Amino acid sequence: MDKRYVIGLDFGTLSGRALLVSCKDGEILASAVKEYSHRVIENYLPDQVTKLKGNWALQNPQDYLEVMEETVKQVVKASGVGKDKIIGISIDFTSCTILPIDKNGIPLCMKEEYRHRPHAYVKLWKHHGAQGDADIINHILEDYKGKDKYRFGGKVSSELLVPKVMEIIREDYEVYEKADQILEAGDWLTGVITGSRKRSASMAGYKAWWLPEIGYPEGGFYSALNEKLGNFVKDKLGEDICPVGESIGKLSEQWAGKLELVPGTPVGASVIDSHAGVPGSGIYRKGQMMLVVGTSSVIITLSDRPYSGKGICGVCKGGIIPGFYALESGLAAVGDMLQWFVEKGVPKEYYLAAAENNVSVHEYISKLADSLRIGESGLLALDWWNGNKTPHVDGELSGILLGMTLQTKPEEIYRAMIEGTAYGTRLIVETMKASGIRVEEIIASGGIANKNPVFMQIYADVLGIPIKVAASNQTAALGAAIYAAAAAGAGRGGYDSIEDAVKAMTGVREKGYAPVPEKHAAYQKIYEEYCNLVEYFGNEGNTVLKKLNNWKSGKGNQEK
Repeated sequence: MDKRYVIGLDFGTLSGRALLVSCKDGEILASAVKEYSHRVIENYLPDQVTKLKGNWALQNPQDYLEVMEETVKQVVKASGVGKDKIIGISIDFTSCTILPIDKNGIPLCMKEEYRHRPHAYVKLWKHHGAQGDADIINHILEDYKGKDKYRFGGKVSSELLVPKVMEIIREDYEVYEKADQILEAGDWLTGVITGSRKRSASMAGYKAWWLPEIGYPEGGFYSALNEKLGNFVKDKLGEDICPVGESIGKLSEQWAGKLELVPGTPVGASVIDSHAGVPGSGIYRKGQMMLVVGTSSVIITLSDRPYSGKGICGVCKGGIIPGFYALESGLAAVGDMLQWFVEKGVPKEYYLAAAENNVSVHEYISKLADSLRIGESGLLALDWWNGNKTPHVDGELSGILLGMTLQTKPEEIYRAMIEGTAYGTRLIVETMKASGIRVEEIIASGGIANKNPVFMQIYADVLGIPIKVAASNQTAALGAAIYAAAAAGAGRGGYDSIEDAVKAMTGVREKGYAPVPEKHAAYQKIYEEYCNLVEYFGNEGNTVLKKLNNWKSGKGNQEK
């Protein structure tokens, strides 16, 4: 059979990307990227009049349609591949990113009567306006006796679907009432191009508490959260769930025309963007762990058994790779934290020196940091610049840097921040190991994995585990393409299993990072002190971080 190809669409926080990929070997024939016209809406709605509160992060769904149409047409044209050779398309998307739509699938924010209503827009994954609603859920869960309590992960994050829906009910009930569905943006897009009302098992399982064995929580649970949620699943969600790697529908005539593809092309169920990186990194079996290090980090490993607790979620079997539970956690800030320091805390002379050496300031300061011995700076960072996922699951916790003196140098702070994120990563890995997981190798991807060898070697030394780097620097989009190849099936030139697609379409780079035993031992005692800080400044320890956040936001009384 002639070569066949698939398209993977990756929708990130600031832009969307399309890849056209060979099913035979994963070769990327063409790639196209487009930034969202409205980027992240954080201060004012597009009307430039309606002001948003703090901790809000919205988007305009029209941006997603523009990205999809433009990038798909670009990769088809650039590749020179005939559209009859393109056998599948699949989407990955940031999550939990939700929006309310009407019965015709039109987002409420795209209707004139709702364009001034913040809750009618897409709530991006990092929207933290629902923290108070998450607190309510967690309070109720303390006394919840349901046999399915394990599905909630021990503590609920404000980033999940239900807290965001509760926020809509609390602040603009009419938007909730008028919405025919409230769904993930990835599910909305597959519905737009196929007409299907099915939802992805990936997003339903990890962000909306759906389990393949028993479905969503019983209605009584939702009623306990808010009496208006009694019929939430039936009225706003629906229970027609499509497994990952399967076709959620066929490309419609209308959208086939817009994308210049063949009508009836299989469309795979949407997948959480970080989850798509699992097959895109070459992970399909136990003993492997995915580490994505970019602005934030994602850590996922496969298991025969479920686990839920301490900010780690892994109770949805088959949510990423059929037949396996996938345990997931990560850090809420990594590259974002380093970029913050470079922009706010690095003096001008460092920028000048970097320019003289024809390198970025990150490269320059990383080289200086690499010359330091372990512990030389006397610094220890608690890496909560954007809140904490494991073990406290609290977006209101903040970062700490200990040990500074009048002699402290920027490169020492920079290294301490890298080490802090490495300690946070090790805490997650150790927690997973305690649940019975075996980790033999880590496959890393993301901007930092491809650009900063100093960072990666520190991670290998702190973790004490070999780190390989995925061959592709676009693992999420490649993963989406792999799901598309599986949805198409072997009969059309794809694959009948995700495992077969992964083996054929991925690989790792020659250069990896092996831990140095002496350095791993040297990091041990500092890591122990990091763990002491995590416990002391967490929710059950010293509450100063919560008080500071309350004072900053105006919720607290400084006199108390």
